[in-house]
Amino acid sequence: MKLYLPLLFLFFIGLGGCVQHNAETGMPIQDKGDRALQSAKIHTELAAEYFYRGQLDVAIEEINEALKAQSNYAPAYSVLGLINMTLNENSKALENFERAIRMAPRNPEINNNYGWFLCQRFSQRMDDAINHFMVAARDPLHSTPEMSYTNAGVCETKRQKYIEAQLFFQNALSIQPNYSPAIIGLIDIDFERGNLTEARSKLSQFLQNYAPTAESLLVGIKIERALDNQLAVDSYIYQLQKHFPESKEAVAIREGKIR
Repeated sequence: MKLYLPLLFLFFIGLGGCVQHNAETGMPIQDKGDRALQSAKIHTELAAEYFYRGQLDVAIEEINEALKAQSNYAPAYSVLGLINMTLNENSKALENFERAIRMAPRNPEINNNYGWFLCQRFSQRMDDAINHFMVAARDPLHSTPEMSYTNAGVCETKRQKYIEAQLFFQNALSIQPNYSPAIIGLIDIDFERGNLTEARSKLSQFLQNYAPTAESLLVGIKIERALDNQLAVDSYIYQLQKHFPESKEAVAIREGKIR
């Protein structure tokens, strides 16, 4: 099973850096601490890759190896939190995200992932989620601030704060004009506000210029159902199940959770 995780940062970590070399052999010299850190990074990167593929058992094994190498390696706890979240182990996820944040309170990737967890699983902590997204988005070293702004927009939409959500999506697009999750977020706001004709028109334009995503197809399903166009609904469902059968959107449709 492959997981579709477009809005999470999965810690693919470069391992380059400055090392000393033995004057005679030219081979790198690493002390025990350097080797432990490198091992933790490698195993966390592998865990993230296995997590993305849906091989959660193997991902957990890699995280355990990372923490054996360095027990205070914050990114490992963040990836473990994502695994716990996927397994609906919310208490464990909360514990691991909070541990990661204590160790690296300004890390943008950890803040982004923790914010997403709070947004999805603890609606009463939505303000905290937004704060974590903003820590991530405003970090000048964050490689994908548009992702964190979009996550904030998704969460504000979830609690029907559409003006705030719109601003976050626009912030994302000011950084990356073609960032499709933010474009879809704005279309979803039109849908939620009842502007169905406008939402349909914007989605049609989006699909003419970008490859469909699970998110865009789900928005299409919701729009066409609201417009009572069953033929279009069936077309979107077919595309969703054909191209993204294991996505959370496809699963929700199959389980009748989207009406």
